[in-house]
Amino acid sequence: MGRFRALLLVAVCAFALAACGGGGDAGGENGAEQPEDGAGLEGRTVTIASDIAYRPFEFMEGGEPVGFDIDLINEIAERAGFEPDIQNVTFDGIIPGLQSGTYDMAISAMTITEEREQQVDFSDPYFNADQSLLVRAGSDIESVDDLADANVGVQLGTTGAMLATEFQSEGRIGELTTFDTIEDAFLALENGQVDAVINDFPVSADRVETSGADLEIVETFPTGEQYGIAFPPDSELREPVNQALAEIKEDGTYAEIYEKWFGQEPEEIP
Repeated sequence: MGRFRALLLVAVCAFALAACGGGGDAGGENGAEQPEDGAGLEGRTVTIASDIAYRPFEFMEGGEPVGFDIDLINEIAERAGFEPDIQNVTFDGIIPGLQSGTYDMAISAMTITEEREQQVDFSDPYFNADQSLLVRAGSDIESVDDLADANVGVQLGTTGAMLATEFQSEGRIGELTTFDTIEDAFLALENGQVDAVINDFPVSADRVETSGADLEIVETFPTGEQYGIAFPPDSELREPVNQALAEIKEDGTYAEIYEKWFGQEPEEIP
């Protein structure tokens, strides 16, 4: 009697296990549970767009991309489990590339704006930035009020270009010249082709440091801007990236990367 009961119990359990594993649509292949949102990234190659001409956030050194953004995204990739494949893209081509599916995400000192949020999704903010007015040392230009007859350089598609366009519509800037990269705008300023450059403060401040005494920032424009990592709409990558970014901010890694590239600890972490 005891043996019969034991055999009956084995048969019942086998039937129950077979029933649980048979619903492939509900549980995934071979009955495995479907991964939670953002899971399953281990070893996956993720294509990341960046305009690698924006020191100190991203620039080339020894044939490799380096900078604040590069260190940050590499740390995020390590924690989220994916392999980053960073592609050098002109800034104004990044959002179209995300929308077409050419790139999986982008990190390129990109300010989160309402207009851009209608086209792509953003991570949580990772950097606070304002705009600035950069001129040659000894210039008669001391503020935006001295630009009525000036030629001002900006990088195409940036918030610096948006701010300069706004100033021009108010009659405060005489002429605007756009450039594909901020490096081109800086060189035009140094060569006298433009009289000033409006651009993100930390990038222009870095240029002042590397130019010797040739350039200076004469005015900053507090805009409350924040940078974010951009994704195609409804990307499954957004949640694991945000989780890794939160960990990096919390455990002190963000402050270490910031100090490496800006020479001081951040006054505030976004």
